Amino acid sequence: MLSSIDLSIALLYILFILLVGLWTGIRQRKKSLNSADDYFLAGKSLKWPAIGLALFATNISTVHLVSLAQSGFDTGLLNGNFEWMAAFTLILLALFFVPFYLKSGVATLPDFLERRYDRSSREWLTMISIVSAIVIHIAFSMLAGGIVLKTLFGFDMYVSITAICLVTGLYTIIGGLRAVVVTESIQTVVLLIGAFIISYAAFDKMGGWAPMKENLALEGELSKLSMLRPSGDASGMPWYAVFLGYPILGIWYWCADQTIVQRVLGAKSENHGRVGALFCGFIKILPVFIFVLPGLFAFTLYKTGQLDLSTLGLDAAGNVNSKGIYTLMITQLLPSGLIGVLVAALLSGLMSQISGALNSISTMVSYDIYKQRKPQASDKQLIWAGKVSAVLAMIFSLALLPLLDKYESIFNGINDVIAHIAPPITCVFVVGVFWEKASAKSAKLTLWIGSALGVIIFAINKLVPESWIGQVPFMMMAFYLFLVCVAIQIVTSYWYPVVHTAQSRELYWRNPLEPLKGAAWKGLGNYRLLSGLLLFIVFILYGIFK
Repeated sequence: MLSSIDLSIALLYILFILLVGLWTGIRQRKKSLNSADDYFLAGKSLKWPAIGLALFATNISTVHLVSLAQSGFDTGLLNGNFEWMAAFTLILLALFFVPFYLKSGVATLPDFLERRYDRSSREWLTMISIVSAIVIHIAFSMLAGGIVLKTLFGFDMYVSITAICLVTGLYTIIGGLRAVVVTESIQTVVLLIGAFIISYAAFDKMGGWAPMKENLALEGELSKLSMLRPSGDASGMPWYAVFLGYPILGIWYWCADQTIVQRVLGAKSENHGRVGALFCGFIKILPVFIFVLPGLFAFTLYKTGQLDLSTLGLDAAGNVNSKGIYTLMITQLLPSGLIGVLVAALLSGLMSQISGALNSISTMVSYDIYKQRKPQASDKQLIWAGKVSAVLAMIFSLALLPLLDKYESIFNGINDVIAHIAPPITCVFVVGVFWEKASAKSAKLTLWIGSALGVIIFAINKLVPESWIGQVPFMMMAFYLFLVCVAIQIVTSYWYPVVHTAQSRELYWRNPLEPLKGAAWKGLGNYRLLSGLLLFIVFILYGIFK
């Protein structure tokens, strides 16, 4: 149990975010007279700093804070690949996807898919996107937040998560995307400050980098400092799986997932959308050092007797149950007061993830389901449909918690789910944007068949884990499924040739260099310069931590 001062800081922070969210939403409602575009897309007025911070906040939830530290303890820097590889997919978002999304004026990505293909593709993506938002973005985040609150305060997991969801849902449902983005910008700053504090505390307790490295050498664990592992590595994530499998997951997540991309859809201009995405790419460099590395420091502190993990117990294999390593570090390495700041940071991650997902779900339900069935629906009706769907999504997410709690690692659980749903979606977006001959019929068949294959393989993996399918690393499985989907779409595009509409004819690149010819700001704000700089930094980092 923590002190009253830490609990007070956490409660004051929740109240502060609630008031900011409500104030932002109410203030904007007076200006916009209940416009649906303003509620769901912030009136398309977002500038690049807010877009970048909101993208990062929606991505980095309590799941990342808790599970990346756990992965740092268990496997070292390996899962940092999910952070640095994101830079490449954010560059793809900025260069190749943002121009089409903003030029077409879509409110949702399913809407974009209809304009490039047809209505059936839109309906399929809507269903998949809503389910993935509920499971991946909300339910898993709730689970991680519940574990944290139970460990730190001894609160009942379901009661505390329900309370947090009510607060987050209140300002999200009232304020719309603008309230989400404003609160997420604040929460990103708080989250980063908290992460820096625990990172420094662990670094200082260990005595620096050199003592940690010496301890790893004594334990025979120097491989924990390597990001790229050899073939046959016990982690199941060798270097080729990272470079072949991650782009399949990453393109879906960063370029084709409504929960993430909605911040870009609200951009004031194409340049603001592009630079905002790249700004997030630069911020994504930090998590390896402030989320993953503290877990590795915790491992060496444990091995040197400076961190007591006895309260965590043992897992099924007889090893330390590392699920609660992050909260244990907070309580043992930080003084009272600073613990409250870290709790606020953890709550920031939880609330920003839930608010972003709820807003995207309400947008898709309103535009991709309700408006399609009632084309004459007023803005007031669209907003009401979105609010009701957000409430239902929260209730359903809470009901999923007992099932998802069975995963030993929350982070691995998320990526396991993504690996089986992402390939067909990544395929139809990438092939559609880069290949003129991709037809509507081929996209529909690819989504249907690819999704069915993903579900079947996922089920076999869980029901018969000793089968050959169960032995394939999830990232390689994502790559194999993607290849099958590409083959399906290419073959069926020739079988059912494309018939372009006036809209679809404008939604694919004629050549790969065409995106670089768009208007760009001068100086450091030039998206071409920023893309090159981000690539250079990530390549250097991989060279250091290979």
